[in-house]
This record gives sequence, C-alpha cells and structure tokens, in this order.
Amino acid sequence: MHDRTLGASGPVVSALGLGCMGMSALYGEADRTESVATIHAALDAGVTLLDTGDFYGMGHNELLIGEALHTAGAGARDRVVLSVKFGALRDAGGGWNGYDGRPAAVKNFLAYTLQRLGTDHVDVYRLSRLDPAVPVEETVGAIAEEVEAGRVRHIGLSEVGAETIRRAAAVAPISDLQIEYSLFSRDIEAETLPVCRELGIGVTAYGVLSRGLLGGHWTRDRALAPGDFRGLSPRFSGENLDRNLALVEALRATAEQKGVTVAQAAIAWVLSRGEDIVPLVGARRRDRLAEALGAVDVALDAADLAAIEDAVPADEVAGTRYPEALMAHLDS
Repeated sequence: MHDRTLGASGPVVSALGLGCMGMSALYGEADRTESVATIHAALDAGVTLLDTGDFYGMGHNELLIGEALHTAGAGARDRVVLSVKFGALRDAGGGWNGYDGRPAAVKNFLAYTLQRLGTDHVDVYRLSRLDPAVPVEETVGAIAEEVEAGRVRHIGLSEVGAETIRRAAAVAPISDLQIEYSLFSRDIEAETLPVCRELGIGVTAYGVLSRGLLGGHWTRDRALAPGDFRGLSPRFSGENLDRNLALVEALRATAEQKGVTVAQAAIAWVLSRGEDIVPLVGARRRDRLAEALGAVDVALDAADLAAIEDAVPADEVAGTRYPEALMAHLDS
C-alpha cells in the first residue's frame, strides 16, 4: 500500500481509505461480523484511513469501528487515522433535521464520539454539512480549541465550496476537504480543487464508485432493500439509470482492454488525479475490498486516461448525485 499526505498540514495515510458508512446506514442491512472482518482485512492490507460519521446509524458506525479496532490486536488504534464527520441532526425514525455547527455542539458531538470509539482523540474532525445559521469561522474555531486540548489532531471540511474553504483556512490549518469525486461527479475540477491546491488542502474523495453504479456489478432489475438511499437517488431512477448503465458498459470495455475490472478502472482514475487526493472506498465485504485494493497497482498512462474519459464523458452522466432536497444542503 502506498502512502499519501492529506494536504500541507495533515496526516500521512494510505493511498486508499475505507469509508465505513454502508456498514451501518443508507444501503440496507449489513452483516456486523462481515463488517468487522472487512475492517480487519483493510488494516491487514495496509489501509490506515477509516472514515465515519457520528450519525451513521445514530452512533452504530462508531461503535462498530471501536469494536473492530479493539479486536484487531495491540496497537491497532495507533496505526489508523480516524476521520469523523459530525453535525447532522436526526430523530429516532431516521429522519434528518438539519445541521448544528455551533461551538457548544462541536464539543458535545466530540465527547460522545470519543466515548463510542473508545479513544482519547479523533485524527480528523469535520462538520458534515455547513450550518447556514453559524459562520464557518465559529465552527472551525471550536474544532481548533479541541486541537489545542489534544482531543482532535487535524481539522477537515466536508462538501463546502471555494469561498467557505478560504474562510475556514483563514482561521486554522485545514488538512483536507471531503467531497464527492468520481468519473460521474467532476464538478470540483472547475474551482474547488484549484482552491484546495492553492491553499495546501488535500481531498478525500468519497463516492468514487458513485454508490455502486461504477462498481460494474449493478443491474437494471436489482431490488433494493428497505431504507436503501439509492431508491431516492436520481441517478438510479428510470431513464437516468439506463443512460448511466450504458456509460458503465462503455467503461467495462475499456477496463477489459487494460485487464482490470470496472471498479478498479474507476478508482484508479481518481487516484491518477493527483497525489493530494485519497479515494475512500465504501466496501462492506472482504471480496469488494479486495477488488478495490487492486486499483492501487493500476498504472494509467495518457492513452488509458483518454480512453476512460471518452467512455464516460462528464456531460453525459444522467441525474444529480442527491435528490433535490439534499442538494440544497450542499455549500459545494
């Protein structure tokens, strides 16, 4: 496993990180035993970045990661970088009720996170979505106080645009921006990514397989489990799904010529965008993790990149990455 550094001020992490959300929420039921085994397999393979959110399964995901690290053997916690998002407000029915970025809320959320993870610090801490009622300077300032206290190591951002990035970076060093980036979602290339590079801020890219669409295993007639977020996603609906699956088949033909899978080609493309970008793969099973890890050794030359981008033109992807109501929460 190769290493990359999250920005000018952030930690050194593995070139691929493991996004753990699907082990607890939004993609239907997951097998707890298999989830823990997948985290263990990732650690054994040299993955050092684990990403979660305190609202994934209302704390379930943090408890799961805490269990996995506790059972992974001595020193496991010291070998990993824990990236945690906070701020989402939820109810017992699974509803979403906005975001809270107040300084008092920062301290409250963090206290519960440390308890659930069974650790005395979080390596990268970030507000999951900008709270429109609280200036980003106040939220980042509160996290900076936790850095001074030793309970947080680095400050991250999530799904914010260029102006907010500049304002946040003026308050304290920012390690990385977590944002969706894939062959299906390339909007950050226009303004956000250049600003991050100007300011020495890394990118942790989630959704690199577009929630399974770019994994190469999705079919038109696949039945979704109750509660699976993709049932509400415009990219998985109606004609949009047909158009997007046609792009995946074009990518498959290109990937097969290279001798790799669709997923490996999609992940390798994100890896090729720069050493300051770390893709997060949302594997919930060991076989999917093993496939994703194979992308690290895929070398793409200029001809390969051109072929991949010809197969999946950015302007031919159908549908937004979230439903309209959730898109409204994105400062990015």
